[in-house]
Amino acid sequence: MTRLIALLFLAACSGPTPHFSGIEPVTVTVDGSTFVVRRRNDLAEAVRTNTEWAPRLYPVANRAERAIAQATGCKVRDIRGDAAVIVARLAC
Repeated sequence: MTRLIALLFLAACSGPTPHFSGIEPVTVTVDGSTFVVRRRNDLAEAVRTNTEWAPRLYPVANRAERAIAQATGCKVRDIRGDAAVIVARLAC
């Protein structure tokens, strides 16, 4: 039972925020950080799915920006978020 609860918890970790629900994700790994990227129009969301001990925002945001550009083929105009979820405005 404990394993089932842990599995359900981990499966929810890469879930989208409401604005990006229903969009097929693209998984991208950049320098050891793995992101699930979803795009809706000129916005993209990168959810970090790997564990990192006390990640600092700047290095994670830099890797998320590169993952978003790779997954969408667009230039990232700006980003907002934290070390777990980053949302970017795109210039395609």
